[in-house]
Amino acid sequence: MKKLVFAAMVVALSVAPLAAAEKDHAGLGMNYGNHKPGNAAHQEVVDGVKATFNVKTMQEAMKEMGMALPKGVKETHHISVSFNDLKTGKALTEGEVKLKVQAPDKSEQTRDMAGMHGHFGADFELAKKGKYGVMCRFKLPDGKVRSAKFWYEVK
Repeated sequence: MKKLVFAAMVVALSVAPLAAAEKDHAGLGMNYGNHKPGNAAHQEVVDGVKATFNVKTMQEAMKEMGMALPKGVKETHHISVSFNDLKTGKALTEGEVKLKVQAPDKSEQTRDMAGMHGHFGADFELAKKGKYGVMCRFKLPDGKVRSAKFWYEVK
């Protein structure tokens, strides 16, 4: 459990600040925060808010930070979402976000997503090949409850 908490903290604390989200961080390829459309697993506009989802393997996330994945971590992927006001483009970095992932075998994992330097993120186990249903429910500072969903395929 300590290793799992450590891995989650490392991922959470290592994400680049939102101000640098669209920059390439001196060529290091670490584009966190508001993900570029080409790197996004899914983008959707929900009631005036653009939600951008990114799915990355834990190995990729740790490698980008120059670290090895700690032994005993069962989660295989880090899923993150950033929100932007559609009219102003302003990042919406506060709120309550819950994500549910349904595996190809219909088993489910649900996590409260933690705020992480301009986006929300959590770690999930996507170990089996196939299509995963990703369902997100979020309540931002305006008080409205919104939801987004998409399919993500592990090959």
